[in-house]
Amino acid sequence: MKTLLHICCAPCANQCIDVLRTDGFEVSGFWYNPNIHPFTEYRARRNCLREYAQSIELPLLEKNDYALRPFVREVAEDIAHRCSKCYELRLFETARQAKEGGFDSFTSSLFISPYQNHELMRETAERAADQYGVEFLYRDFRPYFHAGQDKARQLGFYMQKYCGCIFSEEERYLKAKKIIP
Repeated sequence: MKTLLHICCAPCANQCIDVLRTDGFEVSGFWYNPNIHPFTEYRARRNCLREYAQSIELPLLEKNDYALRPFVREVAEDIAHRCSKCYELRLFETARQAKEGGFDSFTSSLFISPYQNHELMRETAERAADQYGVEFLYRDFRPYFHAGQDKARQLGFYMQKYCGCIFSEEERYLKAKKIIP
């Protein structure tokens, strides 16, 4: 079964790829993350993934949209709930790419993160699957999160410090500010 794995970053993807391959799936990666900002962060995550994909012979499709303005326009009216729009952008595009590319199913490395809203992502992916007529391959990869982070460190991957959007970076600094007197 051919599945398209949306990939947010190599540290989150490595265990997802291993699990899917072990389960007999023919996995291809898909890079589409218009939420990641600034550009230096976007480039660091993308380039790390490119190198990793090449090293493990993972076919990698890329939709390289560094799209700060369109992303901000999408989330500006409700920044507190921006994640739902972010999931929609990425998962609906992944479903579309899966359908157009002749894949049997799609999923996302986002499902490894204990920091994401797992149920909202699942509901969003199911809606995307319905809209595009391609199967959403549900996997809860969270039990593999720490192993994936450990492997990423061992392999010398670029390790990000925040989810990706400019607002999550802001939250990181605000939290740090509260910790430091």
